[in-house]
Amino acid sequence: QVQLVESGGGLVQAGGSLRLSCVASGRTFSDYFMGWFRQAPGKGREFVGGINWSGGTANYADSVKGRFTISRDNAKNTVYLQMNNLKPGDTAVYYCAADLRPIPYDRDYSYPYWGQGTQVTVSS
Repeated sequence: QVQLVESGGGLVQAGGSLRLSCVASGRTFSDYFMGWFRQAPGKGREFVGGINWSGGTANYADSVKGRFTISRDNAKNTVYLQMNNLKPGDTAVYYCAADLRPIPYDRDYSYPYWGQGTQVTVSS
C-alpha cells in the first residue's frame, strides 16, 4: 500500500501562484510514477500532469502546459505541483496519484493509490 497526503491548497487571486506537495509513505517512492489530477464541481477527474520515476520526464495537459510544473524529490518522498498564472478555471480539488507503471498515465483508472485531495480556489 501507498499512502499519499497532499497539502498546499488555498485561495488565490487570478494570476497568482501556489505550490502543492504530496508526501508518500508505505513503499519505495522512486518505484512509482506520480500523477496529478483535478476535479472541478460537477465534472469528472481531469489529468493535470505526470512525472516519471526519476523525475527526468514530466508531461502535462494542454490546459496547464507552460503554467504548471511537476517535480519530485525522491529523497523526501515528495512530488510537487508548482502552479503559476492561475486562472479561475483552475479551481478544483487537486489529487496526487501513484502507480508502478500506469498505462495510460493520463487516465485516473490507471492509478490505484490516491491522496485525499486539496482544494484550490482561484478568484477573478
